[in-house]
Amino acid sequence: MKKLLLIASVLSLFSLSLSATVTGEAEFKKCSGCHGKTGEKSALGKSKIISDMSDKDIVAALNGYKDGTYGGKMKGLMKGQVKNLNEQNINDIASYIGKK
Repeated sequence: MKKLLLIASVLSLFSLSLSATVTGEAEFKKCSGCHGKTGEKSALGKSKIISDMSDKDIVAALNGYKDGTYGGKMKGLMKGQVKNLNEQNINDIASYIGKK
């Protein structure tokens, strides 16, 4: 019985991790037009290369764009891009970029 519970727990964690990766990948597709397939480009020649950023920095940047406290020249454009993202979406995107 204990082995069964352990296996179920491990599979649940794996499933959650896989789900976040799939969700992050789907959300990131909206970003890849400017940032590149793996976040390797400087969007419109003005942004940081996001694949070089930590998950924590990506989360802070996306939340900052959302609340208007982050960003330079692209602040207005990015605010519109992130306005509908929730906390889970933001974490999934950061996690996905970090795995690239």
